[in-house]
Amino acid sequence: MEIKYFQDTDTLLVNFTNEEIVETRDLNENVLFELGKDGNLVSMTIEHAKKQANMVDFSYQQVMQQKENVIHR
Repeated sequence: MEIKYFQDTDTLLVNFTNEEIVETRDLNENVLFELGKDGNLVSMTIEHAKKQANMVDFSYQQVMQQKENVIHR
């Protein structure tokens, strides 16, 4: 996954895969999503990102799966 923010145009680009884009759809007037040949999400473009996606405060956290504590008797 790759995330790019273009400050000059206030555009956020999120690439989920490197698959070739074969179709672009509008979610609304500010959000586009691009699909690959199998219909999988390849990327998403968000215009006016500061307002649409709260780009003022961005953070990333990877959460590891926690093992359940099991008591065997």
